[in-house]
Amino acid sequence: MHIAMVSGEYPPRWGGIGSVVFHLAGHLAARGHRVSIITRTHKGRAPPQQGVSVIEVPWLKAPMAFTRSYGKHALRALTVLHEREPVDVVHTLLPLVSWTKKEFRTVEREIAPVVSALNGSWIGEREGMRLAAKHRESATWKNPNDLAILTTAKWYAKYEQAGVSESAMCVAISESTKQEFHRWYAPPENWQCETVLYGVDHLVFRPLNSDDEEEHLEHEALRKKYDAADEDALCGRASKETPLLLAVGRLVARKGHRTLLRAMPEILDRFPGARLCIIGRGHMAKTLLRQAKKLGVGHAVFIQPGMPFEELAQHFRSADLVVYPSYYEGQGLIPLESLASGTPVVTVNQAPLTEMIDSTVGELFETGNPGDLAKAVCRSLEDPEGRTAQASRGRERVLAHYTYEHNAESYERIYLDAIQSLEK
Repeated sequence: MHIAMVSGEYPPRWGGIGSVVFHLAGHLAARGHRVSIITRTHKGRAPPQQGVSVIEVPWLKAPMAFTRSYGKHALRALTVLHEREPVDVVHTLLPLVSWTKKEFRTVEREIAPVVSALNGSWIGEREGMRLAAKHRESATWKNPNDLAILTTAKWYAKYEQAGVSESAMCVAISESTKQEFHRWYAPPENWQCETVLYGVDHLVFRPLNSDDEEEHLEHEALRKKYDAADEDALCGRASKETPLLLAVGRLVARKGHRTLLRAMPEILDRFPGARLCIIGRGHMAKTLLRQAKKLGVGHAVFIQPGMPFEELAQHFRSADLVVYPSYYEGQGLIPLESLASGTPVVTVNQAPLTEMIDSTVGELFETGNPGDLAKAVCRSLEDPEGRTAQASRGRERVLAHYTYEHNAESYERIYLDAIQSLEK
């Protein structure tokens, strides 16, 4: 098959969607398909992959509006591509591409059936930010992107509605997301929608290999960097004296970093040697550091910008625990990357996170409740042997259910079903 993926994110723009598209495209190409990516222009180039070509199109650099601008340019590029190399199926990554109902119908009539991946929803994003604001995460007006979502989500949701009603097939990235679209987007009675949770690169995100001298030296250097280097930690064992907590995600309100900081005094009261590293890009870095200082935990909190996958993966495998306090996700890849790295996860007790995380591989806490978060973290830190067992089960869970090999196989079948449904 010749598969055209219309994705607003693609490396070197390494967002969640960009990462998924890169890996999924590579695995589909390895299965013998041709994949063409139509994405936004960006400085730099993605790592080349055999069988995968990239077409960049211009876009308007404005919050939310970029989805419509990019969508129009992507449609023109798709038309040209199909004239040159006939396309068998079009895979759109919603909500970052905005097409009207008429445009979806044109694509299906003149080019190929459309499979639309539902990567969360604008309405869900808006509600997540409202919930985060309720818990004093951040003033939304400080971030133009958050403000744009709050004020225009309902308007841009009509493009998601078009994708829901006009695509040959839809694929939700979690049962929670599928339910969102049922609740807020009123899909047609004959709506065809499957649920396929994204996987992770289990070769990059993997447990610590202490037999590899170079890797172990990197582990030791990382633990010393964050002042979390007791004997157990340096040997790669679960640490109780200087546990290293890791939080990964954009520094925006709905990721819940301020809730995590409010939990730190109680965590440090029980584990004075604990340290927290937050990794992410965003507008809230200075705000978070000020809050940490005000709470008296500034000495135990480190904030790092985004980093290459290999360096990020080293953080995952070297940490004792990953904490993910997000208020809204379409799926949430960070917990799976943590499990793949052999590190247990503490996250919120709400879907879709509960579709991946339970007490066998981590701990759950009440969304927005710093006291409950602290208790969950302390329960885990108090049981190093239990954490080690959770780490092993977490890795097994990823390998059994959440890999790009699984995703490529699922999407190949979905593409064929979409092609056959349009032929009938």
